[in-house]
Amino acid sequence: METTFMTSRDTLLSALHETQSREKGKSWITDGEALQIARRYHIPLAELDGIVSFYKMFAREKRGSHIIRLCDSLSCRVRGSLDLYHHVRRKLGIQAGMTTPDGRFTLEIVNCLGACDKAPNLMIDDSLVSGITIGAIDTLLDAMQEAEL
Repeated sequence: METTFMTSRDTLLSALHETQSREKGKSWITDGEALQIARRYHIPLAELDGIVSFYKMFAREKRGSHIIRLCDSLSCRVRGSLDLYHHVRRKLGIQAGMTTPDGRFTLEIVNCLGACDKAPNLMIDDSLVSGITIGAIDTLLDAMQEAEL
């Protein structure tokens, strides 16, 4: 019989995920939530902030309702991710690390989304989109914007 043991790091990461996604449309960990988690796991707040900043899926500052993560790995770059970045940047009027003024979208550049054989890749919220094109990006973003009107 196989037994799985979760380390305190595993449960800490789970707690961060749960906290960050508890409310629909909220994609960051507030100061109060971070303090509660640090106390629960008996770690200094600075250490928790270090963990949060290491893992790109976590944030301590307010982000948009939808997170767009564009991969910039070598395979994605070779397959046109830089052109995709410039297109998304122009379409949304923001740069990497920024959120649209209406609070809908945050654009992030990440090192790898783990689907190099299907590059270029992006992730919108928790959905991976592989082999993405400029036209497909326009279709996705337009549909998301219309759905929220």
